[in-house]
Amino acid sequence: MEVKAIRDEQSYRAALARVSDLVDLDPAPESPEGEQLEILGTLVEAYEAKHYPIASPDPIEAIKFRMEQQGVTIKDLEPSIGKSNRVYEVLARKRPLTLGMIRRLNEQLGIPAAVLIAEYETA
Repeated sequence: MEVKAIRDEQSYRAALARVSDLVDLDPAPESPEGEQLEILGTLVEAYEAKHYPIASPDPIEAIKFRMEQQGVTIKDLEPSIGKSNRVYEVLARKRPLTLGMIRRLNEQLGIPAAVLIAEYETA
């Protein structure tokens, strides 16, 4: 298959089908199929970034998700946010995140700072 730019939905679908076929083959990276897979993967990724952008998550939802993912409790967040009543206020959107909280949550939970600084609705 000749590799071409992905300019429309039809060529995008064709590229996805070829990527799927190549993934099933599990080619060596230096083989012609492996190189084609790498090139097509890059083209598909660029097309998706332009036509199907993924919005950044809500900061509070990101914290709750990471808490669930890592088994973190309210008590565990006290070093990053403050006493438990403050943690509850932040999670209930009654108190905004401060710069210090953002820095500590980034370090503690590994949530990107760009996600934590995004604006969000407060109660």
